[in-house]
Amino acid sequence: MVYSTLTDKIFFLSIAGLVTGIFLHSFVSLGISFSLFFILLGGVVFALSYHTKGRLMLLGIFLCWVGIGMLRYDATERSSVKGGLETSVGYTVTLQGFISDEPDVRETNTRLVLEVSAEEGTTRLLLVTLHEPQYVYGDRVEVQGELLLPKNFQDEQTLRMVDFASYLAKDGIYYEMFQPKISLLLRGTGNKVVEGLFAFKNAFIKNIGELIPEPHSSLLGGLVVGAKQSLGKELLDDFRAVGIIHIVVLSGYNITIIAVFIEWLLSRLRKNLRLGLSACAMLLFALMVGASATVIRATVMALLALLARGTGRIYAVTRALLVAGAIMLLHNPKILVFDVSFQLSFLATLGLIYVSPFVEQKVLWVTERWHIREIVVATLATQIFVLPFLLYKTGLLSLVSLPVNLLVLLAIPFTMLFGFLAGLVAFVSVALATPLAIVAYGFLADELTVVEWFAKLPFASVALPYFPLWLLIFWYTVYAVFYFLWRKKQSSFPFGKGLLS
Repeated sequence: MVYSTLTDKIFFLSIAGLVTGIFLHSFVSLGISFSLFFILLGGVVFALSYHTKGRLMLLGIFLCWVGIGMLRYDATERSSVKGGLETSVGYTVTLQGFISDEPDVRETNTRLVLEVSAEEGTTRLLLVTLHEPQYVYGDRVEVQGELLLPKNFQDEQTLRMVDFASYLAKDGIYYEMFQPKISLLLRGTGNKVVEGLFAFKNAFIKNIGELIPEPHSSLLGGLVVGAKQSLGKELLDDFRAVGIIHIVVLSGYNITIIAVFIEWLLSRLRKNLRLGLSACAMLLFALMVGASATVIRATVMALLALLARGTGRIYAVTRALLVAGAIMLLHNPKILVFDVSFQLSFLATLGLIYVSPFVEQKVLWVTERWHIREIVVATLATQIFVLPFLLYKTGLLSLVSLPVNLLVLLAIPFTMLFGFLAGLVAFVSVALATPLAIVAYGFLADELTVVEWFAKLPFASVALPYFPLWLLIFWYTVYAVFYFLWRKKQSSFPFGKGLLS
């Protein structure tokens, strides 16, 4: 038992050290020598205190992993290829490359990611273009325009500065072009599997668009397959004001809801079979919607939450969650600070794992029919746990978030079910798909009505000009203390007898 406790300490301190090193390097770069110094110092402390198995040995392990985290971030920075285009910034250039991601359709423009081969290697550019002509993933094109560096900007709603340059840099995008002249050279130069997935997705979205009018069809496309179609600035602002912007695209929120929904569909099966089929369904779903980095991260988090809910082994799943997060950070350390979707997915999953059991005890009066209680618990747990982070990141406090989320998310599984079936059946017969689309449209209309009605309330949201980091840390510390006191009250073991078995 002592060995197990020591192993636990080593595991958690290693993860903590890795995260600390990456976090520090995200703001301050002290060079590779400083990273190596941490690793050397940690190694010396570990070697000198190994025989004692005490705190100094654990400190040595922590320092080693801090150095490893800083070193990994430094390696990512050094391998970031800017293509030797730095000297061309501010000048008109002509470049050839291929569209390396699906188009991001906004209200007034379309954004394309262009991958080009230059002197120092492959780099990426963000192209802001008109809606027409349309280009798709895999198109090889020639672009001519002024090469610019991405600039940070102030969010109109929260009045906070957005670090747009770092957000793009995490995906290897270092340049921008606005309204460049684009010439199509060749189609179908991308990965054939990805092209096939995007082709199916686009056909599915087209089916929805023919069955359901706007903006309902764009909302459904975002809910079901993560379609990058604009809902319009006014409606998006309404979604932000009522605290439900997370359902517009496939974030960690609604992918987790999808996981719960799939588990519900298979609820009559044996537990092991249900979990296995649910996991397979989630992986196939991730592939179907394009398997973008955001979707993969959210899917991993959702699968872990599904495993925790299905087995009740919170302690083991916490380990798996931390390992998954560490692997993601080792792959791309920049997501820790500059990828809000990763942060939200991680926090939402922690909320489902740790907060759900407490919330469930408080809502026993909610009916279990149609798994309404499960949806309520999942909604409350995620909302409670991500609230401090959202306040820190956006400064937008929605005073109607809880009732709106409950009203809307209760209908989301049925919206997605009928919308997904309508899009699939439309491949065979539009006439057969129409009744399903009408039902989906009814749910969508109700959801949009709820959002628009609550958004018009004068007290719907409050913009906080400043939410300090220390308050965020203090808030989550209170959560942690409250959780451990609650667990201690529930059982004499920190994580409960059943969870340690």
